[in-house]
Amino acid sequence: MRTLILTAVGLVLAVALLRLAPAPYRTWAASLFTLAWLGFSAWNLRTGLAHGYTFAEELPIHLVLFGIPAAAAWGLWWWARRAATALP
Repeated sequence: MRTLILTAVGLVLAVALLRLAPAPYRTWAASLFTLAWLGFSAWNLRTGLAHGYTFAEELPIHLVLFGIPAAAAWGLWWWARRAATALP
């Protein structure tokens, strides 16, 4: 359940950050989000390891925890960039 909640929080943060960022700064916003979310995911991984889980147990969970919001941020960036260039 914790993984689902944290993934949802990451998705909400990614969407909010990219919607609030002005168009010229969306690449920067997606990069900043990805780095910040990687840091948060690493901290969460370290916490799981400190509570006795092995790296092999934690890694798939944290690939999902990091990968889905990061992919969503870059997917939104790509979609917004494509939509902006499609307009006449």
